[in-house]
Amino acid sequence: MQSSLARPLRPPVWAGRGGSGDPRVSASVVRCRAEAAPPVGTAARAPVGPYTGRDPEVKKPAWLRQRAAQGEKYARLRESIGELKLNTVCVEAQCPNIGECWNGGGGAGGEGDGIATATIMVLGDTCTRGCRFCAVKTSNKLPPPDPLEPLNTALAVASWGVDYVVLTSVDRDDLPDGGSSHFAQTVKALKELKPGILVECLTSDFRGDLEAVSSLANSGLDVYAHNIETVRSLQRIVRDPRAGYDQSMAVLKHAKSCREGMITKSSIMLGLGETDEEVRQTMMDLRAIGVDILTLGQYLQPTERHLTVREYVTPEKFQFWKEYGESVGFRYVASGPLLFPAYGK
Repeated sequence: MQSSLARPLRPPVWAGRGGSGDPRVSASVVRCRAEAAPPVGTAARAPVGPYTGRDPEVKKPAWLRQRAAQGEKYARLRESIGELKLNTVCVEAQCPNIGECWNGGGGAGGEGDGIATATIMVLGDTCTRGCRFCAVKTSNKLPPPDPLEPLNTALAVASWGVDYVVLTSVDRDDLPDGGSSHFAQTVKALKELKPGILVECLTSDFRGDLEAVSSLANSGLDVYAHNIETVRSLQRIVRDPRAGYDQSMAVLKHAKSCREGMITKSSIMLGLGETDEEVRQTMMDLRAIGVDILTLGQYLQPTERHLTVREYVTPEKFQFWKEYGESVGFRYVASGPLLFPAYGK
């Protein structure tokens, strides 16, 4: 499974800032101008050690602590999702920000706008890949996709009254098209039920199948998202061997070319041992293929079996990366400790 914001980029901030074809979606991000080297601030570092296993002495800094999930909107969404047998990356990937997002409180780094959001995960709750950052279940024997899921998803989302929805999925390497047609059916059902809704699809790499990418990109979605996850040097440590830096770049480049005005988006996890220069280079590579929106967030170890955190990156450093990214041409950059690019596609 790829990583995602457990929370979508939000609609309100986009108005009046993009060119023709902009879907007017964004997180609560601030425009910025910095190009200088990263600030020298001190980061809270986890001890150097093996990539797996949790050190019980390492404590999360205060800026990463979240309240337990609760609230009226959270309870209502949880009940609705359960009744319709839908999966969300928020639940399956054990995202610690679920309560804030589902209540519309802006806990993923944006100001609260009262819009309850959830990232719906189609194609089941079990992934064919085993990335070492992700807590979603894995198996090489999966049941076929639920043919009613596209309609059920559309009905649920329409009933919530939201204006923006993110669809993501597990990796389905067992399917001939990687599940792209199932994604496309879901988008079309959503648009039929609620024509004005903005749909972001946070996708797998479909094993590099560009025909599958084209099929989904032309389904009516508004934002095509696929996460690079980490810098080039850490790809083999962090991601399943079937994923890769160049393959992900090819997917994003092709999606951008499929339709005029297509908005593309990607995400990077920080805190896995990457250097500032590697982050810079990844950002420049994404800009070179026209990626419009970038999110950066803190990697958090979901279980003791997953990669350890090498560094807790400070809020000041995240602010620097937001300013740097927008200075080099990203339309918007959402960057903060509580943005979770590591859970989704």
